Amino acid sequence: VQLQASGGGLAQVGGSLRLSCAASGVVFLNMGWYRQAPGKEREMVATVTRNGYINYADAVKGRFTISRDNAENTVSLQMDSLRPEDTGVYYCYALRYGRTTPNWGQGTQVTVSS
Repeated sequence: VQLQASGGGLAQVGGSLRLSCAASGVVFLNMGWYRQAPGKEREMVATVTRNGYINYADAVKGRFTISRDNAENTVSLQMDSLRPEDTGVYYCYALRYGRTTPNWGQGTQVTVSS
């Protein structure tokens, strides 16, 4: 199983970035994004199930939008109205049916500067 993340980079406060993740040929129950800021634990940002149920962290509600393409086995995260506290390494996440341990992508850096 491979998760290939792309996107991220540097944005100014109030700007936008888009993350994308392509998964290899396995069907996943749940896909999404987690992030880890320096000195902090990894936290859930947004997840989406195969049938479209979406969960957002309170900190990103109304600013981030997650989407999933089951046919292409991809998940994306549109991040708008970025804030400095959104800075961190973002990890693509995917959970297979019948598993309790998820798969993780390689992580992509998002930096929001003021």
